[in-house]
Amino acid sequence: MPRIAFYPGSFDPVTLGHMDLIARALHLFDKVIVGVGVHPGKTPMFSAVERIAMLKAEIAALGVGAALDVVPFDNLAVDAAIQNGAVALLRGLRDGTDLDYEMQMAGMNGTMRPALETVFLPASPAHRHIAATFVRQIAKMGGDVGRFVPPQVAQAIKQKLASPAN
Repeated sequence: MPRIAFYPGSFDPVTLGHMDLIARALHLFDKVIVGVGVHPGKTPMFSAVERIAMLKAEIAALGVGAALDVVPFDNLAVDAAIQNGAVALLRGLRDGTDLDYEMQMAGMNGTMRPALETVFLPASPAHRHIAATFVRQIAKMGGDVGRFVPPQVAQAIKQKLASPAN
């Protein structure tokens, strides 16, 4: 049975930190499924379709083929993970604040789905400071986000913010 990890998130936008975590998870699991959360109550910068397309483009550059997939989900992450055959939820940790929050979430998830493990990977030092929330704030204020996101994503952010709807 393949060891499949489900990596849920909003990925709005996908950052270098996300991509680093995905690449490192491929050394631990036979397959990683990136779950792009679709939540009606939230207003993301990019639509789910756009976020999935950006992730798929970045993943294609990794050249790992079927070992990596991207799917949308609009239910509980634990349910989406089980539906996708995962044995583990993958979560990244940047600092102690993340750890406190993620430990609570892991406890809740473990109570709901005891067979599903939560695996934490610490952020690489070069990416520890990157948060998609900060990337969006910097971009909206005219700052250069090129050091925090892949080049194609930086371009997509510029285009998004240049459109009349924003």
